[in-house]
Amino acid sequence: MAMSESPEISGSSTATVIGTSRSESDLNHFAPRRRAVNNAVDARTRVVERNNSGNGETVDARDRMESANFSRENVNENPTNSDTRFTYRPSVPAHWRIKESPLSSDNIFQQSHAGLFNLCVVVLVAVNSRLIIENLMKYGWLIRSGFWFSSRSLRDWPLFMCCLSLPIFPIAAFVVEKLLQQNQISERTLILLHILISTLAVLYPVVVILRCDSAFLSGIALMLFACIVWLKLVSYAHTNSDMRSVAKLTEKGSEGCMYNVSFRSLAYFMAAPTLCYQTSYPRTASIRKNWVVRQFIKLIIFTGLMGFIIEQYINPIVQNSQHPLKANFLYAIERILKLSVPNTYVWLCMFYSFFHLWLNILAELLRFGDREFYKDWWNAKTVEEYWRMWNMPVHKWMVRHIYLPCLRNGIPKGVAVLIAFLVSAIFHELCIAVPCHLFKLWAFFGIMFQAPLVLITSYLQNKFQSSMVGNMIFWFIFCILGQPTCVLLYYHDLMNRKGSAD
Repeated sequence: MAMSESPEISGSSTATVIGTSRSESDLNHFAPRRRAVNNAVDARTRVVERNNSGNGETVDARDRMESANFSRENVNENPTNSDTRFTYRPSVPAHWRIKESPLSSDNIFQQSHAGLFNLCVVVLVAVNSRLIIENLMKYGWLIRSGFWFSSRSLRDWPLFMCCLSLPIFPIAAFVVEKLLQQNQISERTLILLHILISTLAVLYPVVVILRCDSAFLSGIALMLFACIVWLKLVSYAHTNSDMRSVAKLTEKGSEGCMYNVSFRSLAYFMAAPTLCYQTSYPRTASIRKNWVVRQFIKLIIFTGLMGFIIEQYINPIVQNSQHPLKANFLYAIERILKLSVPNTYVWLCMFYSFFHLWLNILAELLRFGDREFYKDWWNAKTVEEYWRMWNMPVHKWMVRHIYLPCLRNGIPKGVAVLIAFLVSAIFHELCIAVPCHLFKLWAFFGIMFQAPLVLITSYLQNKFQSSMVGNMIFWFIFCILGQPTCVLLYYHDLMNRKGSAD
């Protein structure tokens, strides 16, 4: 009875889609206004999308604007009961167009994930807080009183003196360049002297470290400094040689390529945060003293954080583990996975402390303008991209003094890349094996293994065409598989060497 008396519900078979004939007329009455509102919404949405391209919030904003503006204009124009009654009727369509779910594969990268990121941060803080409490309850406070400085550190004075004497080699390189400029030695003699000077710059610290029972950190600091000096000496000799060649192509030489040996340019280059020599660099106008102080405080904090993680987490894990190549397979996997988390934290702290804080502090004090010491390597989709973005000073040196010279001499591109990895592998092995007094070539093979990984990750990237797949493979190789395995290998081989020596 009630159904027959209700004109809104009674009607033809079209009631199943839109409603009754009166409901259709109601919708037809509001159709022009809805189209006008939709056109305005489309225009406003297009403006938002142009101004905020890639922002996933514009899709949801359009829906909210449509419903809110449609309802608001109908109510405000004729604020009668009939308007609101027809506007909010159940027969008004709720689904107007095709839309994807926010987490669907076609729509997931168009959404804002700020809330999920905040959730990950909260979960990360909670999980690590529990681990800190569990570690303190299990091992207690493991930071030794002599963590920063102890009486054993005094035994490293030969390494300190060796470090202070390394500037002799750049001075020697300047002297031989000056002798050539004055036509007192030949070009071939100059090349032989540069080879001798750069070789001694590396062998001298190696001999000092191997003859002294020094701390590992002191040895690795000296080897890093020696390798930096070697790279700078090679760049200095190679760049001067090229400037001489360019100057000979013209009668007087161009202004940018004039061969001029300047001790001031060499001294600035040896102190500057770069490995590529040139006679002048972009410079900033002044030094921000307060900024330097803030960065230095951050450097102290993150250095202490690295020491805390190493002493409190990494040392107990490696001391309570077995050699990964001699233990049960599942046990080795468990140890590597357990070590991967604190090892990743130390790696990230090291990157931030050295490549961001220290190099920027040094650049600010020297007013060095080009401060692109790294790129967004954390977004690398292949191993090749990682090595091109992780360490920009070394990458520029490799391209300038190894890769491009190889190509100019007719060496194939693949062989040139392999030579660059070979040089990198040698210096990685020197920086780790010499301070450990242990030559197992783990670091060497680890770097050389990057060459086939470049091909594998590039193939997978081209096959899947997804930055997420390549990026996950990169993080797994470096943080889960590679570095923790090398740490365990070097630690147990070092302990075995000390045990056999005793």
